[in-house]
Amino acid sequence: MGTETNRDFASLLDDLFVASEPGEIAPAPSIPFDYLAVADELHSGRIRVAGEAVAAEYREAGAALEDEFVSLLDMVKAKAAAVEEPEAPSIDPDAIAAELGLAEVQPADLAKLRRIFALANHPDRVAPHLRQRAMVRMQLANMMIDDAKRRAAKKKI
Repeated sequence: MGTETNRDFASLLDDLFVASEPGEIAPAPSIPFDYLAVADELHSGRIRVAGEAVAAEYREAGAALEDEFVSLLDMVKAKAAAVEEPEAPSIDPDAIAAELGLAEVQPADLAKLRRIFALANHPDRVAPHLRQRAMVRMQLANMMIDDAKRRAAKKKI
């Protein structure tokens, strides 16, 4: 076994296996420095472990990130407040009838009118918070269009 100071654990084990012939006692491996002296220094207080310094750096970095996060959050809130919420469409039957314009529509164009209205007002095509209102609007519009079809069919008879 050599007296190298920078050896890894595997090389120490290899030296031990080579040196230990049957019946022969292998010499103890040499340690490159005195572990007990290092432990004594740590316990004496002359060497300080950087736990407090690392914790302080962590807290400072966290405070900086918190400030950045708060400023980003304020910016997002300001942008959200700047965006105007469109007015919710009316569910008044008279307003829907005026929007459909059933008085001016020919009976043959009622199916087309239903598709056009559904394209603009279907619950799957509006914001989630407006879906209930859109469903009521579609039901009312469909009912009015169906009534207009029945009236047109009665006029033909």
